[in-house]
Amino acid sequence: MRSRFRPEDALLLLVALVLTALYVLVAGGNFPLDDSWIHQTYARNLAQTGQWAFVPGVPSAASTSPLYTVVLTVGYWLNIPFRLWAHGLGAVMLGVTGMLGLRLAERFAPNVKRIGLISGLALVFTWHLIWAAASGMETPIFAMFTLLLPWLITRQIGDLAARHAVSLQEDNLPQTILSAVVFGVAAALTTLTRAEGVLLVGLVGVVLLIVRPSVRTVRWGVIAGIAFALVLTPYLALNYSLTGGPLPNTAAAKIMYAQPYLTLSLAYRLQLMLTPLAAGGQLLLIPGLVAYVIGVIRRARQDRRWLLALTLPAWGFGLILLYAIQLPLNFQHGRYVMPALPALVLAGVVGTGWLIRSANASLIGRVLTRVLALSTAVIFLGFTFGLGLQAHVQDVTIIDEEMVRSAQYIAENIPATDLLAVHDIGAVGYFAPRPIIDTAGLVTPETIPFVWDDAGMWAYLREHGAVYLMGLEDQIPKDTDNAPQLCLDFTTGGQTAPRAGGSNMTIYYLAWAGGCP
Repeated sequence: MRSRFRPEDALLLLVALVLTALYVLVAGGNFPLDDSWIHQTYARNLAQTGQWAFVPGVPSAASTSPLYTVVLTVGYWLNIPFRLWAHGLGAVMLGVTGMLGLRLAERFAPNVKRIGLISGLALVFTWHLIWAAASGMETPIFAMFTLLLPWLITRQIGDLAARHAVSLQEDNLPQTILSAVVFGVAAALTTLTRAEGVLLVGLVGVVLLIVRPSVRTVRWGVIAGIAFALVLTPYLALNYSLTGGPLPNTAAAKIMYAQPYLTLSLAYRLQLMLTPLAAGGQLLLIPGLVAYVIGVIRRARQDRRWLLALTLPAWGFGLILLYAIQLPLNFQHGRYVMPALPALVLAGVVGTGWLIRSANASLIGRVLTRVLALSTAVIFLGFTFGLGLQAHVQDVTIIDEEMVRSAQYIAENIPATDLLAVHDIGAVGYFAPRPIIDTAGLVTPETIPFVWDDAGMWAYLREHGAVYLMGLEDQIPKDTDNAPQLCLDFTTGGQTAPRAGGSNMTIYYLAWAGGCP
């Protein structure tokens, strides 16, 4: 499998840059998530103060992606406009994801004409991944890593079309050490991008051991594990010092927020996670995905190395199942499980290629498979330039009209000495930095037990002297018996959120003694 830069790579990078730029420019240049502003706030504070903090001087662990925070910080150090840096990074990562998909597809289906380029283009035209590239979030980096690790591991097993595989036992020691260290570092960076990346690390490691059970493979794994631990340990130590555990506050806060969903059946939760991912041409890749799984299993009976190809669908469905079990939140087009798409789209395209090739002997088969392939391509393009782009524009507009506008009002009208309680903290942290109480628990973990306890939340806010409260309609505690008098101070009046079924961001003065000023 060739790893050098190729003309096809340049095409994929160009397409990724153009599509990401299209989404960014049409939407006005900002981000579709308030969480994007959380990343920017942490990165700016790290660059300016050297502190891992959302509020300067108050260390906290609310960054879900430490690697992404550090990468954003580099942009601040280099004085590159933060929007350009974030969006450019997303576009490049989308292009690299396509490049990795190209190489994996050629590895798994070398006899299918142009399967590599088609797979790479399918990935960069997946509207969810373009949305992610333009989101200012860590998602495109993590999506890239979900193909990088399988690509690195397949390089250890030789040409799948050859009778005799390259065995780790045949490598010389320096090569073994180098490849193990590279994989271990990449695995650690994957985990530092999103904690659930450790599942993919374990998956490909176990499968490699099954494929090549030997002392040399174990030695390779030990070296990779040491490199993994060395890179990961500093961040784990930071989290332990801030939270007393290995994970950031966001994990506990989001799990608490998801509690009502956990009462639903697992089947319904799976449906919640799968539905937003099905919006697009990837739905028509399901026959190809089934063909891919069946084809890989058949090949694995003859050559165990093919089990590594099963890591793609195993990872994709495993991530979706994990979230369905633990955190079944399908917000923002299923953004938590979007990193499942590169593996599933790639497997679906390769499987569709196998279907087309196997159907050549039958006229009906040729017609049906080619209609399927053409329909998939048309729907991919339709969503990329239609509903996907519209969704991105709407998302950015809502964040600008509600979160950013409210944050700018706070910066101009509310003294930093008046303690503010906030639910969506990102834009406030960036445009109106000040001490806050985070009612979602991300940077104020003491409020996590009160996420579903309105009386407890009001008591906490009263005890700590909150003067103002900012939130959407469903984010304001509803317990009126224990609530202060809510005095309307500001509401955005934005039009986009109500049209989308949401509400306007509102700021209240909390009259604990009653009587609005």
